Amino acid sequence: MIHTIGRRKRSLARIYLKIGDGLITVNSKRLDQYFPIYLHKKILYPIEIIKKLSQFDITIKVFGGGFNGQAEAIRLAISRALCQVDIKNRKKLKSEGLLTRDSREVERKKFGQKKARKKYQFSKR
Repeated sequence: MIHTIGRRKRSLARIYLKIGDGLITVNSKRLDQYFPIYLHKKILYPIEIIKKLSQFDITIKVFGGGFNGQAEAIRLAISRALCQVDIKNRKKLKSEGLLTRDSREVERKKFGQKKARKKYQFSKR
């Protein structure tokens, strides 16, 4: 069993990958029950690249953020796990940009301002 972690925005995903018959569970639910259909391709993209879609059972524990951030955190964790399964997968996944952690986060709101960068209207006179 391989354990990896992926992060994106405020989301953190823990992946437990083992050889099996393609069962994917997210927080004790099936993938199609937890995520909308349009995110399934994004999550399963690393497995599709190495063409081993039904060879691994994946148990996922994810929290924080929204659906998109969670999906991208899961994608990073799966990519890292597949590199541990076989080092030859690293070249394919790296060329697709799947092993790079996207470090962009939301900038915090400052006091005396409306939002992170937006200010209250200034009146000179």
